[in-house]
Amino acid sequence: MLNISHNWLWSNYSTHSPMASNYSFDIVSDFDRQELVNAIEQTKREIKSRYDLKDTQTSVELGETTITIQTDSDFTLDAVNSLLQTKALKRNLSLKIFDYGKSESASGNRVRQEITLRKGINPELAKKISKLIRDEFKKVQGSIQGDAVRVTAKSKDELQTVIQRLKQEEYPVALQFVNYR
Repeated sequence: MLNISHNWLWSNYSTHSPMASNYSFDIVSDFDRQELVNAIEQTKREIKSRYDLKDTQTSVELGETTITIQTDSDFTLDAVNSLLQTKALKRNLSLKIFDYGKSESASGNRVRQEITLRKGINPELAKKISKLIRDEFKKVQGSIQGDAVRVTAKSKDELQTVIQRLKQEEYPVALQFVNYR
């Protein structure tokens, strides 16, 4: 029977398997759904109380991936969109999450508009972000992970620099930097 102390095994194990520490974060495009629900509820309350909107029988419905607005005219539709945007901004939601469809005629001389909610980074944008990281930051890696981009580096300072650089760019979606480790 071998008589090897536990400490010897542990010290050999820990010294012979060096592991370089990498730091990372994920770039995502998402929004707080509860804040969106709150913004829509506030919009509905204001529609009922505003003199120029209360008799328009306007409806604002939140679906899984869309918001549908039905009202009596294009003029009222513009007012409701403006109201929704104001409420969203007050709740720290980016206006880039809204992808406005065309205003279309609905039954009874009414108009309807569907607003698609943007979530996730599409493959072309993910490639563009990864390329920017690859071209400008030699010690940083960007990898596409579904509808997000994971950024890794050996230094937290390098990651901070990448975040600052990406904030300078104008993208069609709102970007968030999460899971910073």
